[in-house]
Amino acid sequence: MEAGAFGAGKAGTAFNPVEFVQRPQVILRLLNIAGSAFFAYQRYRQGADSAFATAYETGMGGPGGATTPGSTGGYTSFPGMGTTADPIGGGPGGYQGPPFSSGGARPAERIRKMVASGRKRTYSSVSPDAEDHFYAINERPVDDISLDFFYRPHTITLLTALTSVLLYSAFTRNDDDFRDNVWAGVRCVIFIFLVVSVLAFPNGPFTRPHPAVWRMVFGLSVLYLVALQFFLFQNYQTVRNILVWMDPSLENFHIDMDKEYGVNCSDITIERIWSHVDVFAASHFFGWIMKALLVRHYGILWTISVMWEITEIAFAHLLPNFVECWWDAIILDILLCNGLGIWVGMKLCHYLEMREYKWESIKDIHSTSDKIKRAVLQFTPESWTHVRWLDPHSSYMRFLAVCQLVVFWQITELNTFFLKHIFELPPSHMLNLWRLVVIGLIVAPSVRQYYTFVTDVRCTRVGTQCWVFGALLFTELIICLKFGKEIFEHTQILTIALWLGIQFIMSMLCLYGCVLYHRRDGKKSKEQTSSHRKSRPVTISNGAAVPKPPLVKKKSKIFKAA
Repeated sequence: MEAGAFGAGKAGTAFNPVEFVQRPQVILRLLNIAGSAFFAYQRYRQGADSAFATAYETGMGGPGGATTPGSTGGYTSFPGMGTTADPIGGGPGGYQGPPFSSGGARPAERIRKMVASGRKRTYSSVSPDAEDHFYAINERPVDDISLDFFYRPHTITLLTALTSVLLYSAFTRNDDDFRDNVWAGVRCVIFIFLVVSVLAFPNGPFTRPHPAVWRMVFGLSVLYLVALQFFLFQNYQTVRNILVWMDPSLENFHIDMDKEYGVNCSDITIERIWSHVDVFAASHFFGWIMKALLVRHYGILWTISVMWEITEIAFAHLLPNFVECWWDAIILDILLCNGLGIWVGMKLCHYLEMREYKWESIKDIHSTSDKIKRAVLQFTPESWTHVRWLDPHSSYMRFLAVCQLVVFWQITELNTFFLKHIFELPPSHMLNLWRLVVIGLIVAPSVRQYYTFVTDVRCTRVGTQCWVFGALLFTELIICLKFGKEIFEHTQILTIALWLGIQFIMSMLCLYGCVLYHRRDGKKSKEQTSSHRKSRPVTISNGAAVPKPPLVKKKSKIFKAA
């Protein structure tokens, strides 16, 4: 072995520290480390942001360009910049232009010339004037921060804690069981992805209880979309084997196709009606309360409710549990569960709209009970906006967009029933419940983003969460069509075509009725206003009739919630 060898080349020999330090490569490494430490310290003294920043970024312009802290002279960051002769930079009061900047005039002068010449200003895609309405629904900022600690970046702390947890778990857990190893890896992947979601993804239109919560919801939607793409390119037996591996109890479960649901419909008794009021009726009721809180429009909600019963009739030949008696569909579903849920949800919306939102910082609250109450109220909405899906002057595109919402809602509900029927999952299985929870969380910001996109002409892009939800919707539909070939072979084409026609026609008629109702209300309010103006009392002044000035109601000042 060569005498100059080191490291693994001298494994097993005695280590001589003096000889090691005297080696040229070691000396160069030490000098490199010392130099790096010196420059890092100098940068720390100057400040991390201003050490290598240009003058137009820092604003520290001296004669000839930017001036570093602690120095009297200036330097130019770009060749040809920072001289008095340069019209863009240099000189007293001048500034240093960035690369590729057009010379000859400063930005303010160029804008003045543009206005004088009659040219219209075209905003770029990143201009705040053109994008504020999109960012308000895609990455809404927190207006008022009570506790700074929860809104400061803790990226280094998070990375340290995450690395420590991974290090501890990797070397302490028992990895003898293959099934446990796979589940541990899946949980770790989900956990890491949610952490990255908090750091990188948009929080959407909501900021309560914390933007990080809605970033994780967005991360869950992306994870679910990725999982659907994986299942889409498998065959049925592979997907079924994966589900059985996840839950071995599914191996012996099969959908009972011979069970009869809507039988003896003429036998109407109180006992029989009461027997149908089960956990599914309760889920219908609370589900429609949530739908009312999201949509907040009686006409759209009732349209969705009635159209869903028609959907059940149209697909009853494919899904046996859609077969219901007439009194079950009309009395229990439409009137009681759906109707009562819509009414309760809309009353709750009205209460939240009329409420005055004044949020006090938890630091200004002194008693412990009030601090706890304020912490609990952090999980309530910051404010509540009155929505107006349709108005008397709605455009055709807006009208069709609301009709599209009704149809998409039907497809989302259909996917729920077809997925559990095709892959033979019991209704109470955890996969169904978790899917409903995830879809419910995703729908909340998606509906808000879709509403803004439909009603606000200044918002030219649909929100990111709404886009992902649309991808989820159609991916689930494609999966149902691919793996449910045997079921859809028995499809009655005429029935489905009739269902599609009824969906579009009834949706358009119901929503057009809402538009006419809004128009009639608008005309009534205008007539009442004009009649009130005509019948104002008059007073006699110098023999002439002078109308009294109208009474002006003082609006109560409502402070926006923070």
